[in-house]
Amino acid sequence: MEGGPDSACVLGIDLGTTSVKVALVLRTEQGLVVAESCSRETQAYTSSVEAGLQGMEQDSRRIIRALNECLAALPQQQLQRVSHIGISGQMHGIVFWKRDQGCKWTEGATGPVFEPDKVSHLVTWQDGRCSPAFLSSLPLPQSHISLATGFGCATIYWYLKKSPDFLKSYDAAGTIHDYVVAMLCDLKKPLMSVQNAASWGYFNSRNKSWNTDILKKSGFPVHLLPEVGDPGSIAGRTISAWHGIPKGTKVGIALGDFQCSVYSCLTERTDAVLNISTSAQLTISMPSGFQPPETPDPSSAVTYFPYFDGDYLAVAASLNGGNVLATFVDMVAQWTAELGFQIQESAIYAKIIKAALGQNDSHLSVHPTIFGERHTPEQLASVTSIAASELSLGHVTRALCRGVIENLCSMLPVQRLMETGVRRILGSGSALARNEVLRQEVERILPFPVVYGKDVDAAVGAAMVMFHRK
Repeated sequence: MEGGPDSACVLGIDLGTTSVKVALVLRTEQGLVVAESCSRETQAYTSSVEAGLQGMEQDSRRIIRALNECLAALPQQQLQRVSHIGISGQMHGIVFWKRDQGCKWTEGATGPVFEPDKVSHLVTWQDGRCSPAFLSSLPLPQSHISLATGFGCATIYWYLKKSPDFLKSYDAAGTIHDYVVAMLCDLKKPLMSVQNAASWGYFNSRNKSWNTDILKKSGFPVHLLPEVGDPGSIAGRTISAWHGIPKGTKVGIALGDFQCSVYSCLTERTDAVLNISTSAQLTISMPSGFQPPETPDPSSAVTYFPYFDGDYLAVAASLNGGNVLATFVDMVAQWTAELGFQIQESAIYAKIIKAALGQNDSHLSVHPTIFGERHTPEQLASVTSIAASELSLGHVTRALCRGVIENLCSMLPVQRLMETGVRRILGSGSALARNEVLRQEVERILPFPVVYGKDVDAAVGAAMVMFHRK
């Protein structure tokens, strides 16, 4: 292993929608193993001053605080042996910062740490401020991916047209994980992987370049766009010791969390990966040499995501996954509060899963798209076949879990999986790891053997990329 003895390890970090996860990965005679891992909920959601109820923002400081808490919980002697850091995170979103004032380094209990300074909120992939009418007013991208609300470039356009003074305060932008890489390595200009750039819109994956001509003509602030590099490449080295991790440790360019979840488990082209965390994806590998079409099909439910080594994944990327169940739990909590009872949401989650496990079937039909889908943003959720005998929490929860899986299969049908030669399903993501009812419905609906991963898949995948690509 380059840069250290065999005992050296790689730190994988995933900055997710609801939690930060870290994993220390070691190479042993049996292969790569997770020596330590930690997860912390960020509790970072915050209101949006400019976008109001349509906005979906997170406090960047809280995300970095959760990251620092995770690293502080790992054994110091292991962190001192870290030779490389791999970082993944939620795609599409955007955070802005001032280049020379993006963070402040201070001395923490476990060594030097950085804390955000002149940094905006993170506008997440769930943001809804860009209406279909607003998006249709923007120039047509030269990209194989349709532009959608929550995409970084669409958000910049929104600020440009609705709140231009906001953009004057910043001279750099990236995803939240690009920001962490830039701070660790003190990058003068942010560096972004092809994976994250494609997720922002206005990026041509074939020639790996931004649509700068198209953007400049409409007055877009192109100076905010990061430089782009290949996933798996090294972005730089840490400028300081960090939680005991040595100064000069190599840091990989930030990667898409979805690609890293897939990388942590995908070994054969005959595997399909089902990932359910906050959102949900069902994906298959495209043959080597595949190139996506020049222009997108806005009505298509399948998108082609850049993967590694020039390969692509065909992905049914649903906006409705674990967030649907979280919203259902929140609804139950609100109802019980209105009735005068107080129950912790974590307790409600455990009880509804237990109730659903007691109901083997439900004729209730839940179409769970409360957040719409990118290819059909106007089609929201519905419940049909409602019978008086099937209104228990168990029946409704069972039908809701089944609906999440059926929705994915309506986007990437089982028939296409079979035609592609899929032989098994690899399950990953926090919602799938924690919810036995979801796993039962996966096995009921998909006619393939299913193998499950762990809650920290994306963090492990980010570390594995560093192991395999040094």
